[in-house]
Amino acid sequence: MLDATDRRLLALLQEDATISIADLAERVSLSPTPCWKRVKRLERVGLIRSRVALLDRGALGLDVTVFVAVRTTQHSDEWLQTFAEGVARIPEVVEFYRMSGEVDYLLKVVARDIADYDRIYRKLIKVAPLHDVSSSFAMQEIKSTTALPL
Repeated sequence: MLDATDRRLLALLQEDATISIADLAERVSLSPTPCWKRVKRLERVGLIRSRVALLDRGALGLDVTVFVAVRTTQHSDEWLQTFAEGVARIPEVVEFYRMSGEVDYLLKVVARDIADYDRIYRKLIKVAPLHDVSSSFAMQEIKSTTALPL
């Protein structure tokens, strides 16, 4: 499905989604029109979901990253729908996963400070009945990327 040129286009767009078609075409050795058509095809088939600006959390005062492990005794579709919809309404939850193993759900939360996280935590525990909530605060970010390996 993907050839080497498509992979190179995707890699370059992951580095900088604002690159012009002319510059992108030059870097993958295509003329602008075929390059543009390839990018449009990659968007149309869903390999490029969107193009976004990545913000600096620290510059925005969101210095605390918290991983929240949630366990529940509820496993019905209705409970999950309620929980998922409630979590979706908390903007500080930037990632949300249903897990296998001992933890049922894992959330990544960004906050200004511990007091701000406590405010978020209080919102979270009101969303749906939970059995256990465990919060782990990141001490240092060693690697964080949105780039997928191609």
